[in-house]
Amino acid sequence: MKKSEITSIVIALLLAAVIGGLIGSLIGSFIPEGAVKILFDKSIDIGFKAISFDFYSISLTFGLMVKINFVSILMVILVIIYFRWWYL
Repeated sequence: MKKSEITSIVIALLLAAVIGGLIGSLIGSFIPEGAVKILFDKSIDIGFKAISFDFYSISLTFGLMVKINFVSILMVILVIIYFRWWYL
């Protein structure tokens, strides 16, 4: 694989996760209470909270939080299947 192909796969996976998360949140906000709402609306936060270092003239903040829900996982799986079909 070329470097541009790897870059496009990584960008597609990130976009799939972000768009899937947005779609899942939107669908979850319109569905009435029940098991399906929990499936679409529930998300898992993975990562660590922001850590701030305040010095006299410099302020540094580090942090990374990934929010995963059902639709984002589904979108990532669909992108992986598509790229396997495209490149094999």
